Amino acid sequence: MAPPRGSLLTHDTTAAPTQSGRPSPFLRVAAWAGMALVGAYVVIDVVLQLLPPHYSPIADAESNLAVGPFGWLMNLNFLGRAAMTFCVLIVVARIGPVLATRRIGSAFLGLAGLCSAALVFFPTDVNGPGEFGIAPTTLVGTVHVAFATTGFMLALAAMALLTHWMRRAPEMLGLRRPATVFLVLAVVGLVSLTISIAVAPAVLGATERICLLGILGWAFVVCIGGVATTQEK
Repeated sequence: MAPPRGSLLTHDTTAAPTQSGRPSPFLRVAAWAGMALVGAYVVIDVVLQLLPPHYSPIADAESNLAVGPFGWLMNLNFLGRAAMTFCVLIVVARIGPVLATRRIGSAFLGLAGLCSAALVFFPTDVNGPGEFGIAPTTLVGTVHVAFATTGFMLALAAMALLTHWMRRAPEMLGLRRPATVFLVLAVVGLVSLTISIAVAPAVLGATERICLLGILGWAFVVCIGGVATTQEK
């Protein structure tokens, strides 16, 4: 017997297919755009590390890159991460079954993307010479830390829920293992970041970047699933 209309077990039959039975071009564009934005994010981060004022990727938070003569590039990167998040949301919305894990995970992921965009408007407080860790000295800097922290936590919660959802999405089954690997990496990074803030602030930048690597890698994997779904059989 088919599940009742509106049931959590109901598949999203309006997802990817067009009238011809082929996947929607919109899904293909969103998936490729998400992958491109992940790559661009990494490239911009690396380039900014090589530009003045030469922040340390080991000790300094990534947000410091938005403060300085080339800070506008990092602000574009924050917006790019938000755009990447919504590309992932489009991919997730157009494949697999509609379950509570997908709905809640997507909501969390969308909020995480908004937190990333908000960082543009609230620059961080950069530490003085010889200072490490996170110690905002202004209201704007405090708001930045709040958005950054909330964004990380929402992103990881969303990743956990959506990785669990992948078990019920035939299009994503082959990618669940790499998605889980990146989820674990992100969790390890966030736990390490929390510990570094308390006891080893000189490596805060490195731990934050481990968490970011997990988040970006997970997003890339999901977008690969979107691309694969649109391939001709």
